[in-house]
Amino acid sequence: MNLSLILQMAAEAGPDMIGLVCDGRRWTYGELWRAAIGAAEMITQSGCGHVALLDENSEAAAIALFGAALAGIPYVPLNYRLADADLASLVARIAPAYIVGDADRVQRLGHHAEHVVLTRPTFVAEAETLGEAAAEPPEADEPIAVQLFTSGTTAAPKAAVLRHANLLSYILGTVEFMSAGEDEAALVSVPPYHIAGIAALLSSIYAMRRILLLPAFDPDAWLALAAAEHATNAFVVPTMLSRIIARIDEGAKPDLGSLRAIAYGGGRMPAEMIDRALSLFPDTGFTNAYGLTETSSTIALLGPDEHRVAHRAGDPAVRARLGSVGRPLPTIELEIRDDEGRPLPAGERGEIYVRGDQVSGEYKERSALDAEGWFPTRDAGWLDAEGYLFLTGRADDVIVRGGENISPGEIEDVLLTHPAVAEVAAVGVPSVEWGEAVGVALVVKPGCAAPSETELRTLVRDRLRSSRVPERIVVRDALPYNEMGKLLRREVRKLFQA
Repeated sequence: MNLSLILQMAAEAGPDMIGLVCDGRRWTYGELWRAAIGAAEMITQSGCGHVALLDENSEAAAIALFGAALAGIPYVPLNYRLADADLASLVARIAPAYIVGDADRVQRLGHHAEHVVLTRPTFVAEAETLGEAAAEPPEADEPIAVQLFTSGTTAAPKAAVLRHANLLSYILGTVEFMSAGEDEAALVSVPPYHIAGIAALLSSIYAMRRILLLPAFDPDAWLALAAAEHATNAFVVPTMLSRIIARIDEGAKPDLGSLRAIAYGGGRMPAEMIDRALSLFPDTGFTNAYGLTETSSTIALLGPDEHRVAHRAGDPAVRARLGSVGRPLPTIELEIRDDEGRPLPAGERGEIYVRGDQVSGEYKERSALDAEGWFPTRDAGWLDAEGYLFLTGRADDVIVRGGENISPGEIEDVLLTHPAVAEVAAVGVPSVEWGEAVGVALVVKPGCAAPSETELRTLVRDRLRSSRVPERIVVRDALPYNEMGKLLRREVRKLFQA
């Protein structure tokens, strides 16, 4: 099966239904399908081996995604925020590429004879004029549908590949065709080069839910679009939700009465923030979605009912589930394993391993799956007795103090209970005595005085053990995050090198 089937089914079922709204233009499913057919013809004629997108959210992202699928070559959305040299390095790895993007961005690439480069307006206009009857996608053994470059830390970015079978397994296993009501509209504001953005397009089209594309996230633009188009669904990352709530707290009064469901993921959601969101939007269902690029998006969910039960619970164990990412999808197998790869019981911390048809676990250079098909996520966590999954950070982020493994998350959770602490990050810092010690960087809430180091250390010592007490503490105006709201611990560590 080919990924293009998702848009083809929607176009055949409702050719005149509005499928996408972007920058004021409304696209029917029929129009999107014809444009994808035209794009496939253009891509095929170019002779290129990849289709690259260098742009913000727009109709070009959807047209290029399905056009590439019809042409039988990988779709590669690029992080347009990268430095020119880093972009050039990625583009060189997919040459010859058919590149579509904003005029200013594609100009940054310079002239490369091996590539075909089109601006977004040209690409969209030509695709519209060519689309007639779709040719059958070329047959290939397990072809690649999407290639996403992971964010490199100490090495060059890895090229994660998702095959048509992986993405279709996720969509067909989690979404019912034509399940959306006529009034349903999903606001998509995550970048197109992130798996969450691709999954949002695919799942909304298969459900036949109108998609509201916001080119780039801005809280005022998000609130305005949600109100004007009566958004019923949205996906945000924690930093986005924080900025939306801040604008409302500052006096913004948008009409969000139609907003029924907000899904969030991509980074750590502070308990205080989700508490505030549940109170601010009492009629909106919240879903915490946990997944990775290599798993074709979501593999575990904490659903709306579970949020409300935990929010109102008197039992500390049940209330604590607000800090979990829920339970694995029925199509996913999940285990917590120790350093030797042995499964651990409930309550024990280790590395998260997953298996399922949607799990690619594959890079252009190699497969990371073991002999039995299990993928080591490099995320650390634990399961409670009821199967709820709690994340404690990346396995690589563990602080090793005198041979003892310390999870940054447990220290951060304690410090976030201090009324003056808004954000916090714990990392390992060099220590002559212990090899590594705990370093903490924090942001103070507006209007609050920074707590003393003695006060913070006492808080950690009283709640945890003395080995968890931070040796070094710095206060900053902000912590470093990427555009998806993930904390950049490598950048936090640099704060202690100064």
